[in-house]
Amino acid sequence: MEVQVMHMMMYQALDQWDPFGCGEGNYDTEIADAIHAVHDLDSPDKLARKIQGIYEFSFESIIPLEQCKKMAETLLVIKNSGSCTI
Repeated sequence: MEVQVMHMMMYQALDQWDPFGCGEGNYDTEIADAIHAVHDLDSPDKLARKIQGIYEFSFESIIPLEQCKKMAETLLVIKNSGSCTI
């Protein structure tokens, strides 16, 4: 899978997640930061905490870690489906 396609899939997953009920299309900054974090982290727990922190910084409200972990797992599945194996 091309990186661009992988990023689009991650973007769609995060945009549809809508953890604060702001509506799709209102999380572009947080989505960009979360996608960047996916490339740096392979642990669902670490990625979940990073995602939680990204959204908390912007919205001054905490998303339950379990919700963040589910999203982290979804993003890592997308990331790993884009990896090439030889």
